[in-house]
Amino acid sequence: MGVLDNILMALSSLKANKMRSLLTMLGIIIGISSVIAIMTVGDSLTGSITDSMSGMGASNITVSLQKKSSSSSSGFSGGTRMYMFGPNNPDEEDLISEAMIAEYRSLFDGRVTAVSCTESVGSGTITQAEVSGSVNVTGVNPDALTVENLDMITGRFINDKDNADAIRSAVISDYLAEKLYGSVEKAMGEKLEVSLNNNVQTFYVVGIYHYDTSSSMMAALSDSDNLTTSMYVPAAVGKKITQANQGYQSITVVGAAGEDVDTLLSDTEAFFTSFYTHNETCTISASSMKEMLETMTEMLDTVKVAIAGIAAISLLVGGIGVMNIMLVSITERTREIGTRKALGAPNLAIRVQFIIEAMIICMIAGLLGVLLGVAMGAGAANLLGYPAKPSAAACSLAVGFSMAIGVFFGYYPANKAAKLDPIDALRYE
Repeated sequence: MGVLDNILMALSSLKANKMRSLLTMLGIIIGISSVIAIMTVGDSLTGSITDSMSGMGASNITVSLQKKSSSSSSGFSGGTRMYMFGPNNPDEEDLISEAMIAEYRSLFDGRVTAVSCTESVGSGTITQAEVSGSVNVTGVNPDALTVENLDMITGRFINDKDNADAIRSAVISDYLAEKLYGSVEKAMGEKLEVSLNNNVQTFYVVGIYHYDTSSSMMAALSDSDNLTTSMYVPAAVGKKITQANQGYQSITVVGAAGEDVDTLLSDTEAFFTSFYTHNETCTISASSMKEMLETMTEMLDTVKVAIAGIAAISLLVGGIGVMNIMLVSITERTREIGTRKALGAPNLAIRVQFIIEAMIICMIAGLLGVLLGVAMGAGAANLLGYPAKPSAAACSLAVGFSMAIGVFFGYYPANKAAKLDPIDALRYE
């Protein structure tokens, strides 16, 4: 009997016992589908974040102010812990000053293309003709346009004159403009009265950028009629509204094309750290988008491995189920096995027959698990607002692994069948 005959016999056996076969496959289906679904969501999330960061600039470096606090904890050999500041916590003399930034620009001229300074103002509401829109207001300098990677539709972004004279200019999204005024064109130059921190602040629209709802996770999870978009105003105006100290707790640096990110990161951190050598309360740390992406990828990979380990238990249960049904099948087909052996079939042929049957069961279960896993993963990824990116390699590996389970758990029943005495088998009732 050839391999094809064994395959046809296996399929015939499955067809004759549909419900039993399906229940046997269930453990493997659940295990495989869980792994594929998790990997699809994880890969989709990682891919989306990677694309987003690439769009923002993988060479972006964030320089952040931190405070030092002595600690007696034995877990810190140097006796120092690092803490991020909360809003408005540092003294003005401790902040990253405009003078530091100007010196940095001069020294690193040609190595950086932008130095973005921002001031978080808060969340507000704009009402126009009984229509309301929500905004997150951020004070910025002109270089924020590069860091935020905004696509300006019309008008201009915040400029140096806006900051120097504290002009109440505002850049809003096309989504907000269309919602409040009906079109982008009508919104240009209009007065905005923003209810912000229990006060009404007045601004004038000088530019409008495109807000891409298709790539926004928040847009996917939120009510499309009540999205909160970003509104940009001069940093000087933002500081006046919040009454914040002059200077910044953090800045973002964009490296020039071809500039090595790791080298720029090290040099940038060294430059700003020099201003805090004798500062007893504060220090500087720098991190890059590249580092953040690597850290996030490692975390996601760890989660995927942990969940895959849990799913492996389902595969183990499924494998035991396969072994069980093969033992039952051997019992039911004892006379058939005896007849084949009486006609001269060698032990190897009997063993191969039942191993192939176990592999067929597990292969079908693996394919069904992959299809279900891809569907579940794609659905979850789309729900989160990410494009689904199922891994072809993971799917192929899953099917191959399920067939390996068939060989492993099918060997014992197959070996038992091969060792049956033909005379005893023929007498079996």
